[in-house]
Amino acid sequence: MHDAKYTTTARLLHWLMAVLILLTIPAGFLMVQEGISRALQDALYLYHKNVGVLLLLLILARLCWRMLVPPPPLPVDMPDWQARIAGLTHAALYALVVILPVAGYIRVKAGGFPIETLDALGVPSLVPRSDALAATAQSVHFYAALAITAVACAHIGAALFHGIVKRDGVFSRMWPPAGGRAR
Repeated sequence: MHDAKYTTTARLLHWLMAVLILLTIPAGFLMVQEGISRALQDALYLYHKNVGVLLLLLILARLCWRMLVPPPPLPVDMPDWQARIAGLTHAALYALVVILPVAGYIRVKAGGFPIETLDALGVPSLVPRSDALAATAQSVHFYAALAITAVACAHIGAALFHGIVKRDGVFSRMWPPAGGRAR
């Protein structure tokens, strides 16, 4: 059993982002489906765009926190192949959580659409209006969404395996979302 836990700050950021991501992925896939009501589609677009901005801010905070407070070490008895896969999975999740909102932002702004929160704050567009740029960003966003769905499923599966089957303390490093070491 491994007792080293992530800090409360790291755990709160992780679980807040996990909930938002797990809600935002299906919202993103649903909002582009034909046959749903315009009111629901509008609400989903509003949610998806603005939560994307929040997720980008949260991942930047999380990366800063991770640089200041490194994560606890993996258990010494974890096989090397599992440690490598865990590292690759985490790197992919971090990269995708940056790529997705950036590509989404570029798609929306280059397409001439609003991001209501940023617009209300008077934040100017950082990209020019361009249908070609919007189309490229839309493709990047779509394929990154498929990738994060797959990687998140693998991450959740591994966490459940460690928490339910192995009971080796890996899952409890991040659970519960709050408590333990204060920071």
